[in-house]
Amino acid sequence: MSRIEIVETAEVAESTGTAQGASRAPAAPPRARPSRSGKPQGQWKVDGTTPLNANEELKAADNGLNVRERIEQIYAPGGFDSIPDGDLHGRFRWWGLYTQRKPGIDGGRTAQLEPHELEDRYFMMRVRTDGAALDPKALRVLGGISADFARGSADVTDRQNIQYHWIGIEDVPEIWRRLAAVGLETTTACGDTPRGFLGSPVAGIAADEIIDPSPVIAEIKRRYLGDPELANLPRKFKTAITGHPSQDVVHEINDISLVGVVHPEHGPGYDLWVGGALSTTPRLAERLGAFVREEEASDVWHGVVRIFRDYGYRRLRNKARLKFLLAAWGPEKFREVLETEYLGHPLADGPAPGAPTGPADHVGVHLQKDGRSYVGATTTVGRVGGGLLTALADLVEAVGAESVRLTPFQSLVVLGVPTDRVEDLQAGLEELGLSTRPSPFRRSTMACTGLEFCKLAIVDTKDTAARTISVLEERLSDLTPQLEESISLHVNGCPNSCARIQTADIGLKGQIITTAEGEQLPGFQVHLGGSLAAAGLEQPQLGRTLRQHKVAARDLPDYVERVVRRFVGSRAPGESFAVWAHRAEDEELR
Repeated sequence: MSRIEIVETAEVAESTGTAQGASRAPAAPPRARPSRSGKPQGQWKVDGTTPLNANEELKAADNGLNVRERIEQIYAPGGFDSIPDGDLHGRFRWWGLYTQRKPGIDGGRTAQLEPHELEDRYFMMRVRTDGAALDPKALRVLGGISADFARGSADVTDRQNIQYHWIGIEDVPEIWRRLAAVGLETTTACGDTPRGFLGSPVAGIAADEIIDPSPVIAEIKRRYLGDPELANLPRKFKTAITGHPSQDVVHEINDISLVGVVHPEHGPGYDLWVGGALSTTPRLAERLGAFVREEEASDVWHGVVRIFRDYGYRRLRNKARLKFLLAAWGPEKFREVLETEYLGHPLADGPAPGAPTGPADHVGVHLQKDGRSYVGATTTVGRVGGGLLTALADLVEAVGAESVRLTPFQSLVVLGVPTDRVEDLQAGLEELGLSTRPSPFRRSTMACTGLEFCKLAIVDTKDTAARTISVLEERLSDLTPQLEESISLHVNGCPNSCARIQTADIGLKGQIITTAEGEQLPGFQVHLGGSLAAAGLEQPQLGRTLRQHKVAARDLPDYVERVVRRFVGSRAPGESFAVWAHRAEDEELR
């Protein structure tokens, strides 16, 4: 098997029509001086567009968007064996498809086997929602795809996507047809492209909203989703847009974020952030200090993504995210290039967002601006398969609600609930395993796909996290009244950060560990005290790593119980877990 495989080191687990022709790059200026290493870095506007590695050669040979036609006309009729390597392990991702892990391969063999030895003849499929409201018809379509083509699987990801498994290539055209009928798609849900957008789950309906981001998201998608000019980026490009004061789209860890603010002269608009990302080299986004009016937001987004396309580093794939360019340039130069080369005019200076006004997950009952309610409910680590989506559609209709939005926390929000039916909805959600009054542990636990389906994973995540939640709810019931905030527990199956481990109170990075007795077991390295909006913190912070401390997966409930009890017993009044974890001695955290 060819090794021309575009390895997605941070989102395998989860994060348009047919275009013609290969990606066209902008005309490159004369070659500039090479980098300090003496080698060109693959920046199109500096080094020219000659591919510098196999991944870039594959993308230059044929635009990834073109593979849809081949899927529909050749591969679906011809079956899995008709798919050539370059499409199977590269361009399929431009349409939200990855091969999934073959069952029965333990995590200790992940790094020992070749990709073709790890993969099955089935696919993970990622459906982007871009913060859209899913009405009962859309929910039934999503549930029907799960039942008919995905062996009952379906997960809400922390990118507001729906992710399926066990998808056969023969069924992909029919799945696309069903999705299109309700305005959904898999276009550039993966690949070196603009991935699915995070949008506020309460856009347009929250009583305390600063600005409704829905028109901006719709305009960007209308103008640029599936644009072949944006289908060959150095790597993935993630977007988040919110107008809610809870700052509910984890804007600090996206490539570009627009965060609602009120300008003293121009009124409501957006504060611009760029360059955030996690994975193995985490970096929080930075403000450019620029105010973006609603009518210029799509142009600003287009400018930032083109800067990434033209100046992003392509020679080394592990240095190809926008965060590395921002680190080299700094926010001042980035803003200057955006304004002078891509917008042609300056942006107004603007205010920073204030402190978040409340929890960003919207769990519980909240008043809408029209007098009805929206109701947030937790899943169990994102799992919504087994008929849940179809049953949820029935419940939404039965209580007279309007729709459902997904959240960046693997949960969901039901919109437009009549006031006199809120309790009926809450009871119905509980019967489906969706809690509007969850424990502090069920509310804030997330898990990536893990060993069950992901080719990069080393340990199980979903089942491990679900079992841990159940144990903690029983063991720590005496402490629940004393926990003023949820304790976020994020479980990741490999060294990457699909489950945002560096931003959790307790983040767990999967690996094989060796016990004192020499036994090798699935386990985790621990990150503690990460937060994007913790009480008592002036700035977001990444978790601290206990480098010499490993926890076996079987011992995870014991470890979390121990640390939480120590936190409750030694915290200062009003102190959050994140603040406490950064000041505590190492021994308190072991």
